[in-house]
Amino acid sequence: MSHTTMPLDRATRELREDQELAPWALRSARSSGRRHPEPEDDLRTCWERDRDRIVHCTAFRRLMYKTQVFVNHQGDHLRTRLSHSLEVSQVARSVATALGLNETFCEALALAHDIGHPPFGHRGEAALNDVMADHGGFRHNAQVLRVVDLLERRSPDYAGLNLTRELRESLLKHEKRVDWPAEFGSPPTQPWLEAQVVDLADSTAYHLHDLEDGLFAGMFTEEDVYGGVDLWREARSQVEERHPGFLKQTRDTNLRNKRIINQLFGLTINDLIETTQARLAAAQITNADAARSAARPSLAHGATMGPRVAELQAFLWAHFYRHEFLQQFSVHAESTLSAIFEKYVADPAEMAPWYVSWVDEVGVTRAVCDYLAGMTDRFAELEHARLMKQE
Repeated sequence: MSHTTMPLDRATRELREDQELAPWALRSARSSGRRHPEPEDDLRTCWERDRDRIVHCTAFRRLMYKTQVFVNHQGDHLRTRLSHSLEVSQVARSVATALGLNETFCEALALAHDIGHPPFGHRGEAALNDVMADHGGFRHNAQVLRVVDLLERRSPDYAGLNLTRELRESLLKHEKRVDWPAEFGSPPTQPWLEAQVVDLADSTAYHLHDLEDGLFAGMFTEEDVYGGVDLWREARSQVEERHPGFLKQTRDTNLRNKRIINQLFGLTINDLIETTQARLAAAQITNADAARSAARPSLAHGATMGPRVAELQAFLWAHFYRHEFLQQFSVHAESTLSAIFEKYVADPAEMAPWYVSWVDEVGVTRAVCDYLAGMTDRFAELEHARLMKQE
């Protein structure tokens, strides 16, 4: 017997959210909407629509050639800003599902959270902040909102992607009160729970993939990690128990490290979920707004796990982020971006045509900063070479 399956339209999806999500989760049907009103989509919820706009935007595609820690051309297996964003999305969706939160909102936010990053990662951010010191500075959290509100172009009716209010506000994680946009009113005590999920998924993902990338690049050894990180020792013990003899017998160093790191992932994520469930129950959170006014974040590691995660972070700062190789990379980022900045400010016509016209809207220094921030690593290096040849 043949039958026709009816599509799950937006109204049905919204009804499912009401039936299946926890009371503290965001509901797409209750969104505050968009800055520029648009008819609702027949099939997709508002946050499915946001996610799709992010995935198809130019800034998202450029993440493929933007630094996470290492420049893209330094190795095919090292993380880029794009692969990092995909990993954050995967972790955030898993945690959101376990906690009964809005998975689609988490996915959209995770995919968008780094599209304000300039070339050369945090070192590029520091370089742009230096050259913009007398012109309002540069912060990648503020820049991501400029990207989705002003710099991306998808419609003749408005600038930007016209994302929902909830997603736009959640992109401003860690912004100080003085920098909080007046448009959003007073900043909340806490972000939405979904935004808290993405924040912790971000730090969890980069801690663990920086461990893997650092080992792969030879910046420290497995013995270094074993001696300095209690979580690594526990994860390795569990791998030995789960795969008897594997760690002693294998010559596949990459597989060995991957297996231990995957085990470490599970330890931290399971603790995060269990601790958060207990906190939500104890605080008697009954809706999404109540979670925003809580005295402390609802998402957190437990009293035992928290210091162990901090120990892992301290190890990475000592052996990875402050490594001599990465410090030299800071000099490269500073010299490359500052030189391009000076050239463009002196002659804005050297920029792409759209950004030349953007000067009339925001002034030359901010237009130059916006152009530089959108560049990939390789394009910034090519532009630097082109401009320096003119001297």
